[in-house]
Amino acid sequence: MTVSEICNREVKVIQRNESVREAARLMRQHHVGALVVTETQNNRVVPVGVITDRDLVVEVLATGLDKEAITVGDIMAQELFAVKENTAIHDAINFMRRKTIRRLPIVNDTGELVGIITTDDVMEILSEEMLDLTKLIRWEQKKEERHRS
Repeated sequence: MTVSEICNREVKVIQRNESVREAARLMRQHHVGALVVTETQNNRVVPVGVITDRDLVVEVLATGLDKEAITVGDIMAQELFAVKENTAIHDAINFMRRKTIRRLPIVNDTGELVGIITTDDVMEILSEEMLDLTKLIRWEQKKEERHRS
């Protein structure tokens, strides 16, 4: 299974020149903990960073900076981690673990943003797989009981 099969394709985005106040407003409006920072390059929307609710708290609120004057580009993580849409889920999980990130933008072969995967998405998939295994074990146990009777 690849990340394109489970990623959220309705990614909430923001431009780097927007204020952090606008970022906070968008996060609240859409009930998300992060926004992907994008720019348009050659008519393609490409990710250039990520800003999280934690970034807003630690970098702006805790320091008393002016939330109108500080832009998303001022505080976003400068190094973008993303994977291509044909990346196996297992490889994406390992990548997220190695980079200690909870959100991973997904791009196509031309680098255009196509989705995002989060640790919550991964946990949901893994829990569904564990449930399927549990059902299989239970089914095997019942089958065994029927054969013994």
